[in-house]
Amino acid sequence: MAVSISRKLLHSSGSLSALSCCESSRIIHQSIRDSNAFYSNVSGDNLSTLESSSFCKGGLSFLAFRRLSTSILTPVSGNSAFPSELLSKKTVLPSERAPGHYEDLVMPVTNFHNEDKGFMVLAGDVFDVPIRKDIVHRVVRWQLAKRQQGTHSTKTISEVSGTGRKPWPQKGTGRARHGTLRGPQFRHGATMHGPKPRSHAIKLQKKVRRLGLKIALSARIAEGKLLVFEDLEVPTHKTKNIVNYVSQMENTKKLLLVNGGPITEKLKLATQNLHYVNILPSIGLNVYSILLHDTLVMSRDAVNRIVERMHTPINR
Repeated sequence: MAVSISRKLLHSSGSLSALSCCESSRIIHQSIRDSNAFYSNVSGDNLSTLESSSFCKGGLSFLAFRRLSTSILTPVSGNSAFPSELLSKKTVLPSERAPGHYEDLVMPVTNFHNEDKGFMVLAGDVFDVPIRKDIVHRVVRWQLAKRQQGTHSTKTISEVSGTGRKPWPQKGTGRARHGTLRGPQFRHGATMHGPKPRSHAIKLQKKVRRLGLKIALSARIAEGKLLVFEDLEVPTHKTKNIVNYVSQMENTKKLLLVNGGPITEKLKLATQNLHYVNILPSIGLNVYSILLHDTLVMSRDAVNRIVERMHTPINR
């Protein structure tokens, strides 16, 4: 009984699949007849014979479908025009250059008056290194810990000013027993386990410090926030000149100027009243200062000195 029922189910499913195959063949046949690009190469009688013989048969249906679906439409693949609905309406933009390939970069050189001063090649092993936030975090922690003064101090019981006499007898007064009034439980008494002057500095390898500075410079280059000037000379010591120069820069909220040698007196006087403009010599350039400012301006001499500093072998 069970065998006969299963055979009936198989027969019914086979008839349904055959019916669906034939129905799909009619739909595909109609869509192919509507397309002139495909129909120009194959005659109608042969195509209908191929469809009816292949799509209704289970074994050849995949081959026939593949034979019809692997045709590639190109603008010159026939006499008919290329179908407009297959063309993309989206503009194709070239992919931007990804940083971190150690490639030398060519930067335009200008000045405060936005004059063309030529070009400069930046070393790829200094200004185009992969961005690593963990290295930057380690270097910033090292900088902030090292610059802590560590002069905090509290007085112990031997350093507090006061008498060493026992305040009252051990027994007979009804009060708690005490041997000194300089203990931590009394007012103006000692501080137990308080801070003492010490160094908060932590150790960090020199190669990691250098790598952190390279990453910070590479990040500013990738953001387009690093400018190279021929020099940082200003005509006068007036602050309004620097204000006008900074206002001409786009999306600049805080500016860091890096000079190769010592800071000139005119530039120092022109920027000392501006809280959003700071100056550093190239020897003092560091990761934390770069991160505090959104725009970095370096002179040509400063770039050369930084590259020379990064290429100097580390003394072990």
